[in-house]
This record gives sequence, structure tokens and C-alpha cells, in this order.
Amino acid sequence: MVNKFLVLSAAALLMSACQQPEPAATPPTPPPATSFMVFFDWNSATLSAQAQSTLRQAAAADKSQGNAPITATGHTDRSGLDDYNMALSLRRADAVRNALGREGVPPAVISTVGKGESQPLVPTADGVREPQNRRVEVVIGQLGNDAAYCRELSVRYRRFLGNVRADGDAANAIYNCDSGNPAAGIPVLEQRLTDARIPLPPRV
Repeated sequence: MVNKFLVLSAAALLMSACQQPEPAATPPTPPPATSFMVFFDWNSATLSAQAQSTLRQAAAADKSQGNAPITATGHTDRSGLDDYNMALSLRRADAVRNALGREGVPPAVISTVGKGESQPLVPTADGVREPQNRRVEVVIGQLGNDAAYCRELSVRYRRFLGNVRADGDAANAIYNCDSGNPAAGIPVLEQRLTDARIPLPPRV
């Protein structure tokens, strides 16, 4: 009798476990922003071999994320005049952008910023040549809503290039954006707007 009761109890527990609803699947978390840092010699915007190696890693990381937006922010140490250092920080950021482009990163996804000597990594007195402050920080962001971005590219193309007859590639790209196929439309419209020196919409 006891054995029969135990068997029935075990069967009831198994049936109860089978009837429990499965937990809802947790949506995947977007990858966090990835950052890299390269350093420069004093009063130079030339990339060292180590910096070029780091940027190859950054380019590979960006490609693995589908060419997510990149921000390259240039900095200097506190030696030199403020205006000169601002220009130098921009030259350093541009050098990084060009290197990433040579590694296959689309120029349209790279933004450059110059901060001069205003944001030192290592606080120093004015006039100090601090190697850690002569740098460019490369931050790879996250891809945003590609469909919305593609539609905005299409709108911007029509607005600024409406008087220019769209050829087959541009017309197809606009159609793809409007019909929900952003992967096919974005590269073409980004290139056309960039060639026409029209600023791209933010990709957030």
C-alpha cells in the first residue's frame, strides 16, 4: 500500500512539473560599446606600428558588429598653445580615421572629434609633455534601428538630390529602404550622400 502511494505521488509530481509553463525567453542584450586607445609621439600625428596593430583590431571588431558607428576622439598633452593643440588633436583623429578606412571600415561610419588638451588622461601642470595624454580614443558604438536610418537616408536623398535623376542603383536603394530592406539600401545611399558632401543623419 505504501509503495503504491509513493508511486502515485511520484507520478503526480512528474505530471505537475511537465505542466509548468516554460519561462519566457530573455531578449538578447546588445553588445556594449567597445573602445581602443592609441598613443602618439610628442607633436606628431603619425601612427606607430603598435598603434596600427591596435587599429587593425578595432577595424576587425567593428566589422564583426556590422560596421557599427565609430567615434575617434583626439587628445594632446598640455605642452604647446591651446589652438595648436586643438588642431593637432584633430589631425590625430583624422590619422586614425584614415587608418581604419584602409582596413576596410566605411568612412561614413567614422566620426572624428578633437579635444585638444582639455581632457587629459593624466592630470599635469601646464606645459608638461605627458605621453599618456597624446592619444586617440576609438569607441565602437551599437547599431541602431537600421530600418529607420535607411528611411532617413532615403528622405535626405530626395530632399537634397531631388533635382538629380536617380540612376538604377540609387532608385533600387530607395526602394529597398522604403520596403523594409535596409541592408541593401544603406551602403548605396550613404555613399551617394557622402559623395555629394551632404551630412549623413545620426545613426542612434
